[in-house]
Amino acid sequence: MIVTSNLSKTYGSKTVLNINELEIPKGQSFGLVGNNGAGKTTYFSLLLDLIKPTTGYVKNNDIKVDDSEDWKPFTSAFIDESFLIGYLTPEEYFYFIGELRGQNKADIDGFLTQFETLFNGEILQQKKYLRDLSKGNQKKAGIVAALIGNPEVVILDEPFANLDPTTQIRLKELIKDLAKTKGVTVLISSHDLMHITEVCERIVVLEKGEVIKDLATSEATLSALEAHFSSAEDA
Repeated sequence: MIVTSNLSKTYGSKTVLNINELEIPKGQSFGLVGNNGAGKTTYFSLLLDLIKPTTGYVKNNDIKVDDSEDWKPFTSAFIDESFLIGYLTPEEYFYFIGELRGQNKADIDGFLTQFETLFNGEILQQKKYLRDLSKGNQKKAGIVAALIGNPEVVILDEPFANLDPTTQIRLKELIKDLAKTKGVTVLISSHDLMHITEVCERIVVLEKGEVIKDLATSEATLSALEAHFSSAEDA
């Protein structure tokens, strides 16, 4: 589904990402971990054509993302609050995204009913703009908006940050269902090793922009990641 080849991003003399080859098959729940500055957000930004590669390319379903926009109808993402439109209410934002993805208001109203427990009465019908919501509630709105229109690829950067424990649990169940039940290719970056090992069947570790580990998730994965990052801190 997603093929990365000879991909690099350089700013001046500093290379922040250098991935020779990485393939993510359709329907895989894929996790990306690494310390600050490892290149996680850079990689996602290249996947979404928010920045241009210095060398190489990313293909999404055989479409080079920096050459064509044909991948956009089946791909969605929530990277940070900049993806939101702060002067809209959540309802207005959901309707706006729905219109972009061919959904009418009735479609969106029906779609949103499945997220009542996730929203916990704090998102809809509150007469608040998105910019006035808490960071956690902004994240809930952004993640749910990313699921409008049944995308085949969903990209989430640090989805568990700023969420309360109950919401984290509900979000993990939602992410697992996307990949296992609906065949969605889900890409997640996170600093939380426990959460990402619970929801991702494969985890790649980035360090200084390069892939240094590519792990199929097992019962030993969390301990292996904790040992890796513990030794990195000690080094």
